[in-house]
Amino acid sequence: MPDHGRTEAEIPLSAIDLAILAAARDCVREFGMRRTTLTEVARRAGVSRPTVYRRWPDTGSLVAELLVRELREIVAVAMPTTGTGRARLVDGIVAGAATVRTNPLFDKIFRTDTDLMLTYVFGRLGRNQRMLIDLFAASIRFGQQDGSIRGGEPEQMATMLLLIAQSAVQSAGTVAALLAGPDLDTELTAALSGYLDPLGKGL
Repeated sequence: MPDHGRTEAEIPLSAIDLAILAAARDCVREFGMRRTTLTEVARRAGVSRPTVYRRWPDTGSLVAELLVRELREIVAVAMPTTGTGRARLVDGIVAGAATVRTNPLFDKIFRTDTDLMLTYVFGRLGRNQRMLIDLFAASIRFGQQDGSIRGGEPEQMATMLLLIAQSAVQSAGTVAALLAGPDLDTELTAALSGYLDPLGKGL
């Protein structure tokens, strides 16, 4: 049973937990968030409803954790491990934003449950945002040490990066005719790099 007092990275998942989360992912991708029920999740996971309820008391808490874990996995893959602090951070944010825009789970929610997506992912400073701010701030400190990122308060700068990245993800569909995927990535790279550049010259 998940210990919600710890961060997701610290919580070991049982086979049952994984089955429930996988079933929830399938349900959301098929039905959207509003039409996903714990009853259907339990059926697809091959467990009883009480088994699900003991872990997640309602659909909202289950989907919220699913989205946190999904985003954490995207970020883990997207963030490079080599290069200057600024290059690593910029490349990671751009790659992560592009992945979120094309991720089947997030895409379904953006198309069918935009208001709920904004609530669970972008509407408040919740676990997703806090995780990203902490990650960005750590990368900023690294970049400040190697001289590739300008001075400033890392957490405040990280929060600004989050706002820029969120806007690029949320509004991508509305500007697709003017700024398609690859071009959006190029302009987002320039915006982020210019914001962080100690000399104001970009990468």
